[in-house]
Amino acid sequence: MSPLSPYALPLFDPLRPWLELLPSSPDAAAVAALASEQPILTENGQRIRFVPPQPDGLAYECRIWESGEVETRPGNWHDFFNAVVWFAFPRTKVAVSARHVRAMAPAGEQRGTVRDALTHFDECGIAVLSSQPELLEMLRNFEWKRLFVEHRAEVRQSMRFLVFGHATYEALLKPFRGLTAKAILYDIDSDGLQQSPAALRAAVDARLAADLASGRYARPRDFQPLPLLGIPGVVPDSEDPAYYDDTYQFRPGRRSRT
Repeated sequence: MSPLSPYALPLFDPLRPWLELLPSSPDAAAVAALASEQPILTENGQRIRFVPPQPDGLAYECRIWESGEVETRPGNWHDFFNAVVWFAFPRTKVAVSARHVRAMAPAGEQRGTVRDALTHFDECGIAVLSSQPELLEMLRNFEWKRLFVEHRAEVRQSMRFLVFGHATYEALLKPFRGLTAKAILYDIDSDGLQQSPAALRAAVDARLAADLASGRYARPRDFQPLPLLGIPGVVPDSEDPAYYDDTYQFRPGRRSRT
């Protein structure tokens, strides 16, 4: 990948097989054409199609459920990445969409924390895997410098970071200080961690889909905050240990654990 590519950062890797098939700009027509070649079905059997915004007032998630149509604004990075995530993590996107619809019942039900949690992860989610559970525990405890400096080599070897949220992908085009994702953490054995990128992505897709469909994550606070620019290899500044002294980005725990 050329350093001049908009997708040069390694965090774009989960989407890379599809980004390489698409123009390096938010092309809704190209996304729609790709969907015709790589069919995705919703939980109730509707084929996913990417269409321009419709003027009929039907709710976004209801439209997906009823017809498989995903409204996608032309020339819009946010909607473009949303569409590409459908290709990379189809099972999770199907699960999130179906869970939204179920949370809308009965008609007129207030949005509530379940849908808020789904939206948080859909927009800003990331799956973090490690074959060393103690590394995940450091992340849970907001021990940023210990994790990313003292155990930097272990992080590179024994952790993987797969971005799911399409708003996060959009933000990674121009990363900013304090960019934070909402993480779900998974233990994985060493063999599983060493799978091919495609196999690992598919395994993560299955796990995320099952967990989000089950209602396990029912509040936005159920996700673990993760400052993305602290992950080794994302920005050159993180090679300096003093980088992690910036408490604006690397905040101490802001909540008690139960």
